[in-house]
Amino acid sequence: MKKLLIGSTVAVMLASCGGGDNGELIGVQNRPLWFEDDPFGMQFIPLGAFHMGPSDQDMPYSQTAHAKVVSVQSFFMDQTEITNNEYRQFTEYVKDSIAHVALAELDEDHLMEEQEEDMPVQLINWNKRIRWSDEEVYEHLKADEFFLSYANGERYYRRPEVDTRRLMYEYWWIDYKMAARKVNRFEYIETGGREDASKPQWEYGNGIENRGDFIKHEVIPIYPDTLAWVHDYTYSYNEPLTQNYYWHPAYDNYPVVGVNWKQATAFCKWRTIYLNQYRVHRSMNLINEYRLPTEAEWEYASRGGQKLASYPWGSPYIRNAMGCFLGNFKPLRGNYIDDGGLHTIIVAHYWPNGFNLYDMAGNVAEWTSNSFEESAFNFAHDLNMDYSYLANEDDPPALKRKVIRGGSWKDLGYYMQTSTRTYEYQDTAKCYIGFRCVRTYLGRSKGDVNDSAVY
Repeated sequence: MKKLLIGSTVAVMLASCGGGDNGELIGVQNRPLWFEDDPFGMQFIPLGAFHMGPSDQDMPYSQTAHAKVVSVQSFFMDQTEITNNEYRQFTEYVKDSIAHVALAELDEDHLMEEQEEDMPVQLINWNKRIRWSDEEVYEHLKADEFFLSYANGERYYRRPEVDTRRLMYEYWWIDYKMAARKVNRFEYIETGGREDASKPQWEYGNGIENRGDFIKHEVIPIYPDTLAWVHDYTYSYNEPLTQNYYWHPAYDNYPVVGVNWKQATAFCKWRTIYLNQYRVHRSMNLINEYRLPTEAEWEYASRGGQKLASYPWGSPYIRNAMGCFLGNFKPLRGNYIDDGGLHTIIVAHYWPNGFNLYDMAGNVAEWTSNSFEESAFNFAHDLNMDYSYLANEDDPPALKRKVIRGGSWKDLGYYMQTSTRTYEYQDTAKCYIGFRCVRTYLGRSKGDVNDSAVY
């Protein structure tokens, strides 16, 4: 009996020593530390609830928004709209990527050696510099039709010009809404034998073969439509803006325009991958993705913590006490310059709102992630309200409408209100629409907001 007790005690001791947790539920140990610092150029927006919807008269009697209390999670938002120079970092990245792949035929060092056989893309060696002035490099890229050509009459300058039609960004994303549908879930198949238990079998429903069917592939032309300045207006001389607005240093800190909804979405995907590549290289944790704001997030951020604010600055008026306009829009009877700008102006020109965000009213209208539906407020959930539809190319135009917010330099004051919503089609680019990014804050708020507060 004594031997049995001693044996049991030893067994318990060995078990406790092996697990290191004394048999208690303490969770997986040695997890990586996580601290989310404020992203550069972004502002933290605390979680909260607010009265979403009209805070003034519905002048056009459109009845596309109805008052309701909506709660949103904490997130980071760009303090300003994405500028020409920031978007140019995206187009330059894509341009260099295409050049690296093409030049790998001359020098294999342009690509990484450790390529997996089944990888859909080639890994670029960014430490390898592109010698743009080298004659051999130029001739190889010219043969690859990387530049505009004299032969077909598309080039008339004496310097090489990149064919911007080649600037296509390729990325993959997961359709979580599709994967979450019950008819698409997988079910385990009974194998009927213990010897098969280590190799479980399952099958998806609704014709889904495997989880790869939920991964979507996109190839998007990402160069802005610089001709938007001309085609948006008839009998209006805007050719200098078409020629200079995107590339000239004078407009570096102006908001990028001529970018459609798909291009803005692709920019967010690239921005996420670009930062995560940097963090992986330095053995850091991956960050959450950048994306376009939902309509609810945009309106909540625009109000700046003010109850029923008609405008981002909280006042029901569009001028300050000195009579100066507080945003860049179309004032009075069309005196565009009365607010300080003929068209777009440099970002952060006016004072920020209560959340330290600039230009939430005027300058350029901004894309959101949501689809436009007149009755969306009636059925969309009040928790992180989000109505979206992924329209295909052959869908009718009504399904391609995306919500834009904030009004622009060419709009009347009504469109600058925090609650005014309108739309544009996802595949169209305008000279008065830009965007800014958001990033969900991982975890609860930083503790500077009362859970029960309703703004």
